[in-house]
Amino acid sequence: MKNQITNAISDFFFEYETPRQVLVRNRRVGVVCRIIQLVVLAYIIGWVFIYEKGYQSTDIAVGSVFTKMKGVGYTSINGSERVWDVADYVFPSQGDASFVVMTNYIITEGQQMGKCPELHGKHNCSSNADCEGGSFKRTGHGQMTGECVDETKTCQVLAWCPVEDDLVIPDPPMLMSAENYTLFIKNSVTFPLFGVSRSNLVEGIDAGYIRKCLYHPENAPLCPIFRLGDIVKLSGFNFETIATVGGAIGVVVDWTCNFDVAVTHCKPKYTFHGLYGNPAETDKVRASVGYNFRYAQHYMEDRIPKRTLFKVFGIRFDIIVQSLARKFDIIPTLTAIGSGVGIFGVATVVCDLVLLYLLPKRAFYKNMKFKYTDTHAQTISLFN
Repeated sequence: MKNQITNAISDFFFEYETPRQVLVRNRRVGVVCRIIQLVVLAYIIGWVFIYEKGYQSTDIAVGSVFTKMKGVGYTSINGSERVWDVADYVFPSQGDASFVVMTNYIITEGQQMGKCPELHGKHNCSSNADCEGGSFKRTGHGQMTGECVDETKTCQVLAWCPVEDDLVIPDPPMLMSAENYTLFIKNSVTFPLFGVSRSNLVEGIDAGYIRKCLYHPENAPLCPIFRLGDIVKLSGFNFETIATVGGAIGVVVDWTCNFDVAVTHCKPKYTFHGLYGNPAETDKVRASVGYNFRYAQHYMEDRIPKRTLFKVFGIRFDIIVQSLARKFDIIPTLTAIGSGVGIFGVATVVCDLVLLYLLPKRAFYKNMKFKYTDTHAQTISLFN
C-alpha cells in the first residue's frame, strides 16, 4: 500500500499528460480547417484589435460646460423701437449648458386681475347655462364666473385681463437678427483613469485668435465661437422656419482620444443635431409644433398690480459632451489574445464533426481517433 501511495504521488508531480493527436491527410477537411482558422484570425486582428481596439483600456470623462451669448436685436412695432440685448433674449442668464434664445414673441401689455370675456374658441356660449360658474377649462385663461358675454358670445372669466390672444404667430419672426448672434462655448474634461485634463481652448486657441475666429467645419474646426445661423444650418434646419415657432438643437462636443499618442492630439469635434422634428417635414398641422414658454414682468400702476405677459418662441440649445479615451493596457490585451486562442478551438470542433459523422470513411477515422478498451477482457487479464 505504501508503494502504491508513493507511486501515485510521484506520478502526480513528475508526469505530464498530453492529449493524443491524429494527423489526418484529407484535402477537404484540411481546407475547411484552414478557412475557419483564417476567419478566426481575421476576426481577432481586424475586429478585436484594429476596430474595437481590444488592446486598450477605456475611460469616460467628467466635464463641465460654460456658455456666453453675444449680439443685439432690433424691433420696430407700430413706430415703437426697441433694442434687445443678451439680458432680454437669453433664458436663463447664468451661462448653463442648456438655454433658450428668443427669436419670436407675442406681448400682452397692461394685464390686471379682473373679469373679462374669454378668447373666442376657448369658451363659446349662447347663454349663461353654457358657462358653469367656478369651473375651469384646460385650454382657458381663468375661472368661469357663470355669465355669457353677449358681445363676444364667450364665457366671462376671472383672469389676467385682457386675456392673451396667441392665435396668430408673427411671421416672419420678430427677432430674425438672432441669426447673427454668436455663442461662445467653454468646455473642460477630465479622464480620471488616465489622469488627463483637457479644455476645448486647445493649443493655439488664445485670446487673439478667439477675438477674430468664427467656427467653420473645415476652415476653423476648433474655434469655440459659433454663429447661430450656422448652427441651425449645420443641423439641417432653415433658420427662419425654426425661429418662427421655435425648436431644439443639440451641440455635441465629442472627445474621442487615443492616449497612446501625444495628449495634444486629443481635441474636440463639434457636431449639430436637430432634437425636435425632422428638417424634411413640412406638415404644419401636426400637434405641438415648435418650442415656446411664457413669462411675465410684474409692476405697479396707481397701486394696482399689473403685468406684461410674453409668450416666447425660441431655439433651445443643449450642449452635450460625449467622450471616450483609450490607452494601451496589458490586461485587456492578454484577455483579447486568450479569448482569440479559445475561439481557434472552433476549427477543431467543426473538423471533428466532419471527420466522424460526414465523411464516407468516418468509421476508419473513429478507430484512429479513439482507443477502445474492453472492460470484461481487462477484468479477466487482471485475475490471470
